[in-house]
Amino acid sequence: MKITKICCIGAGYVGGPTMAVIAQKCPHIEVTVVDLNEQRIKDWNDPNTENIPIYEPGLSEIVAEARGRNLFFSTDVEKAIDEAQVIFISVNTPTKTFGKGKGMVADLKYIELCARQIAKVAKENKIVVEKSTLPVRTAEAIKSILDNTGNGVQFQILSNPEFLAEGTAVTDLLNPDRILIGGDTTPEGEDAISALVDVYANWVEKDKILTTNVWSSELSKLTANAFLAQRISSINAMSELCEKTGANVNEVAKAIGMDSRIGPKFLKASVGFGGSCFQKDILNLVYIAKSYGLNEVADYWEQVIIMNDHQKRRFSNKIVQTLYNTVADKKITFLGWAFKKDTNDTRESATIYVADDLINEQANISVYDPKVSQSKMLSDLDYLQTRSSEDNSKALTVFGDPYEACKGAHAISILTEWDEFATYDWQKIYDSMHKPAFLFDGRNILEAKELEAIGFVYKGIGS
Repeated sequence: MKITKICCIGAGYVGGPTMAVIAQKCPHIEVTVVDLNEQRIKDWNDPNTENIPIYEPGLSEIVAEARGRNLFFSTDVEKAIDEAQVIFISVNTPTKTFGKGKGMVADLKYIELCARQIAKVAKENKIVVEKSTLPVRTAEAIKSILDNTGNGVQFQILSNPEFLAEGTAVTDLLNPDRILIGGDTTPEGEDAISALVDVYANWVEKDKILTTNVWSSELSKLTANAFLAQRISSINAMSELCEKTGANVNEVAKAIGMDSRIGPKFLKASVGFGGSCFQKDILNLVYIAKSYGLNEVADYWEQVIIMNDHQKRRFSNKIVQTLYNTVADKKITFLGWAFKKDTNDTRESATIYVADDLINEQANISVYDPKVSQSKMLSDLDYLQTRSSEDNSKALTVFGDPYEACKGAHAISILTEWDEFATYDWQKIYDSMHKPAFLFDGRNILEAKELEAIGFVYKGIGS
């Protein structure tokens, strides 16, 4: 089958960038991204591509090139489903907040709704591609819905998980380590796999495109994120030991990272990992293991989350203890709210939990982040349901200028590793603060000696 029309249901952090790159690299394929969120589609169609709803370096340029040529954003979901040969499902799969598996398993209601809508609308055979991160054997459920509620149409279900890191998503899409496609081992399934391989082969070398059965593909995504998160929790566990013994975690990380068997990536000690994937995927893995009675396996992976939560609490506790065991009515400035640099995504950002802890201690929090809005910060705090929206608004002040945010502060906490923070005039910031002036570097991005020479009381992670 030669693919000429693709539809993607979901215009979020995965669907939008992925489809933009496919459209750019495959000008012969018409790509339509659909979403029921009218404002989100309106933002994707904004004439000024700098205003698109997702900030990723290089993304606005790709959208500007392809949009209107063969890349389209629409709220007409049924039309896009009807016309497409391949339908990507890239909708949200949040962790359940109720019932069986609460707090651990993925809520698949949006996936099921997509499957039922595809079944209702489709009049011709379709390839349906799982792009959302899903528990193992979700494809089986999707196929059951499609085969039993459709119009006699034949569906092939493929798993094509994303391995994107926010902040480098465009680079990851243009030059991927691998493309993974899982499907049935039937002749029809292999034909569907081949059709999707041909799409990616327009810019990805064939030896980087891996094909597996659908279950291996689904589990590979969860496993990859679990292994990456495990490395972060491992180095963060060592950071606490370093602080007690007088070792420096950056030096330890460099020493072990030079071992070719270990490598240097994901060995940066910090206040903890965030983002939409790591915690959710590990909890999914824990739930799957428990459902099969593999309690030791579940306990092993759950410890990665426990360590990450501990690191966030430890960081906020360090701020309180260092500021003479009270932050009540003190101004604490946060530099950064996004969970990592070069993105406006705040999901599961460590900053949210540190802010919540300090507001519980009656601190006044001032924030500067170059890409995150005040409304998003407040909604993140409101989501925790620790206190009223009114109380959150009183406790949190957002600034558009970092120097104003730091003026009069008792302490500064760096919570996102934005490159611009290293370029600031720290002498000017120090001069504007209460003395002694404390700086808590939750991402270890600044030079301690330089800041201490200015007069800061510098507190990094693991030193």
